[in-house]
Amino acid sequence: MAFAFKTPAPEQMIGRYESDYSRWLFDNARLLREGRLAEADIANIVEELEDMGRSEYRAIESYMGILLMHLLKWEFQPQQRSNSWRGSIFNSRRAIIKRLKESPSLRVRLAEAVREAYSDARFNASNETGLPERIFPPECPFSVDEALDPDFWPGVE
Repeated sequence: MAFAFKTPAPEQMIGRYESDYSRWLFDNARLLREGRLAEADIANIVEELEDMGRSEYRAIESYMGILLMHLLKWEFQPQQRSNSWRGSIFNSRRAIIKRLKESPSLRVRLAEAVREAYSDARFNASNETGLPERIFPPECPFSVDEALDPDFWPGVE
């Protein structure tokens, strides 16, 4: 879908990044599509692309935190297991797998995501269960493969 906006001059393009982000996106997309690289706001385009890559990793790390928290709750508070926890585990696994299919290069950072997310997951599991934080292992007790395995349910034989 093309917009009938007149593309601003290169010096105006940088200001547009701050004042009208959506318009800046469409203007730069059109310039790039037309091969008019000299007119595009390359510095901010590069920054946006890098931010998008970081954002994909942060999304995986966020889902990993939710997943680990619910796996901890599942294992350490078996009498409270619920369909809500099961759904959260399922949805978090699915969201991580989906992002890995879209960006397979992030697979090498999964162990890092687990390390980064675990302390928050441990705190949140303690907070939500009322169990003392010391009950939960100081290091993540689940491997990446276990955490993402749809058949892995800690404490269930």
